[in-house]
Amino acid sequence: MNKTVNINLAGVFFHIDEDAYARLQRYLETIRHSFSNTQGRDEIISDIEARIAELFNEKVKNDRQVISIKEVEEVITIMGQPEDYMVDEEIFEDEPTNTTHRAGRTRGKQLYRDTENGFVGGVSSGLGHYLAIDAIWVRLLWVLLTIFSSGGFLLIYIAFWIFVPEAKTTADKLAMRGEEVTVSNIEKKIREGFHDVSDSIKNVDYDKFGKRASAGATSAATTLGNIIKFCLKLFVKFIGIILILFAGSTLIALFVGLFAVGTFGLVDAPWTEYIDVVNSGAPIWLTSLLVFFAVGIPFFFLFVLGLKILVRNLRSVGRIALLTLLGVWLISVIGLSVIGISQATNRAFDGEVATTETLRVTAEDTIYLRMKHNPEMSNRTIRSSDFRIVYEEDTKMIVGNDIRLIVRSTRDSVGKMEILKSAEGKNYNEARDRAKAIRYGRSLVGNELLLDSYFITEAKAGYRDQEVQITLYLPEGTTLYADDNTSTFHRNTDSYEDILHNGEEEHFLKIIDGGTSCADCPVEDTWDDDHGDWESEDTWEDDYDTSDDFNARVDVNSEEVNIRLNDNGVEIQDKDGDRVRIDSNGVQIQN
Repeated sequence: MNKTVNINLAGVFFHIDEDAYARLQRYLETIRHSFSNTQGRDEIISDIEARIAELFNEKVKNDRQVISIKEVEEVITIMGQPEDYMVDEEIFEDEPTNTTHRAGRTRGKQLYRDTENGFVGGVSSGLGHYLAIDAIWVRLLWVLLTIFSSGGFLLIYIAFWIFVPEAKTTADKLAMRGEEVTVSNIEKKIREGFHDVSDSIKNVDYDKFGKRASAGATSAATTLGNIIKFCLKLFVKFIGIILILFAGSTLIALFVGLFAVGTFGLVDAPWTEYIDVVNSGAPIWLTSLLVFFAVGIPFFFLFVLGLKILVRNLRSVGRIALLTLLGVWLISVIGLSVIGISQATNRAFDGEVATTETLRVTAEDTIYLRMKHNPEMSNRTIRSSDFRIVYEEDTKMIVGNDIRLIVRSTRDSVGKMEILKSAEGKNYNEARDRAKAIRYGRSLVGNELLLDSYFITEAKAGYRDQEVQITLYLPEGTTLYADDNTSTFHRNTDSYEDILHNGEEEHFLKIIDGGTSCADCPVEDTWDDDHGDWESEDTWEDDYDTSDDFNARVDVNSEEVNIRLNDNGVEIQDKDGDRVRIDSNGVQIQN
């Protein structure tokens, strides 16, 4: 059974057994003795103790673990023995030829804030050390990114400032530059502050390291393992950089969107009135704020995770801050769910209002159909589900172009027009009242039917998928001429039973039972597989009465020719099947 001792090492408490404490105390006393005549002795000892405390922290799994002699010996092996180093002035003048360098463990280059060479928080200088580039380029990159992101990258800089620790101790400064944190290097770094010989120190240190590396023979397996380990570390660092860039860009976008869309009422942005018209739940500023926290907090933790991958000793967010962010995130998600349910509820029912008007159109009339627009309301003559905001005097109005046109035949003596207005609402009555509030214009001037390409309604009613459907019932025998600007309004499926098909605009269409007959449409030719030629769809048999009103056979140049004469015209056919037809359309020849 061993006694344990509580020690305070660089401000950190440890439980250590009595034997280990005695070994550690002897080691520290030896170091103090070796630096008794060295400038900066107290700072050297303080940094060495801080480094030992850091190594102990890496080995301690929980607060109750007691440090044994084994852990102390491992730390001493890493730090090195003071007697293994030359600490006099000669080491800074010439490279010793017979000095034994016991290798301390290098932690690898770590990210710190270099406040000594920094202007604000030392972030750029620290990143310069970490990325092995001049800090001036990092500062220039910060400036450019901040300008292009409209100040959004300031959030990234502030996050680095908060979470990346400052290089306070000599051990931190060595780790920031990627140098080994050993007794020798700590002592050299301290002396560097008293002697302006930093270049000599670095050269000596790297030369010694190179000689030791070349002198020590490592096995092929160890070399391969180190390569694999390096590649894995590089991959992990790459993942960390990707997380920082991805999460940081998302946070910047959310930050810009919060003030661009939400604006908190501070800016009268033109798009806010459009969002207010569509929104049927909470105010836009509240929705924007909830979206910012609901999406931003998870990406904030992704950003911190990326920093932790790159910065080994990153400061912790803290339990209180963690629980606070978690609570804000839950409140935001719940709030958005409530708003979403409210938004869906306000569109749960469809309401319709139908009116029927008589059209003074008979079977003998020709009706010209055209869509009309008003530049003050809508300069578009195409169907669209979009809408715009206009002002009618001092009243804000919604202008929509969702107009559906349908043409059908009727056996009634006069035509009629059915106008169906529809909208959505949280109940049937509200949806029906919203549909009733739609204003739609139409007029019949002579034989020209003018239909508005838009509808209007007050903006206070909100935009809830308002639509107007116009169905024209034209008597059989009526001739319809539809303007080309009607094409987008009657693109309907077969279920609407629309007899006005796309492509038939600007043609005279005679209304028949359940369809139309085009009087001036061009004849479409189809390919005849049997004869390898084009044949007209307007076949002879369809256009002519096949009954023989008068038939004759005539010899022409000793060849027999058949002639058919009837009310449609004259048809001549020879024995080879070649035919000539003369009718009101002119002369047609078919070989």
